[in-house]
Amino acid sequence: MSEIAELRQPSMAGVLEEAVGTWGKVFVSVGLIVSVLGAYLAWTLMAAEVLFVAAKDEDMPRFLGRSTAADVPVPALVMTTVLTQIVLVVTLFSDDAFNFALDLTSALTLIPFLLAAAFAVKVARSGGAGRRDLPIAALATFYTAFLLYAAGLKYLLVSFIIYAPATFLFVMARREQGRRLFSPGELVILAVSVAGAVVGVVALARGWIRL
Repeated sequence: MSEIAELRQPSMAGVLEEAVGTWGKVFVSVGLIVSVLGAYLAWTLMAAEVLFVAAKDEDMPRFLGRSTAADVPVPALVMTTVLTQIVLVVTLFSDDAFNFALDLTSALTLIPFLLAAAFAVKVARSGGAGRRDLPIAALATFYTAFLLYAAGLKYLLVSFIIYAPATFLFVMARREQGRRLFSPGELVILAVSVAGAVVGVVALARGWIRL
């Protein structure tokens, strides 16, 4: 154990504490807190901006596009904050919260990437100048699908549990616009999402997968 302790590298706060005293450690610690809070604020605003801009483009329900006189998107901020807190609560039940959150967010990001790449294949196959992009779109689709496979079935199923309920926002937006709720392709995606969510819930309940 003593050999392991000798191999540990001191933190910047520890180095300054040894060099200039306790105030050096306090200085670095306060700077770290300020930095983390600044990053947290920035990422909170960015997450809310995604819903806010999507609502302005009519891809989300109108209530998410509302803002105050000071141009604060309160509904979008509230929704993103609530969802973030839910994810944080879920991580409490994970054996390795950091890696679980990292892998889950990767899977959640890869699913839209896969759908976008597959749509690019569809567009390229439709003909015209875009046909020359077909190999790139096909490669992107294959590569993203491989990354999802590498991420593991567990994270894919948990992603479906998150995405399936979000379909209600899609339905609300379509109804507000008086548009058809689902095209045939969208129905296939919906069926896969709901089936994956059901399997994910059952797998978690029976202990087949663990967070």
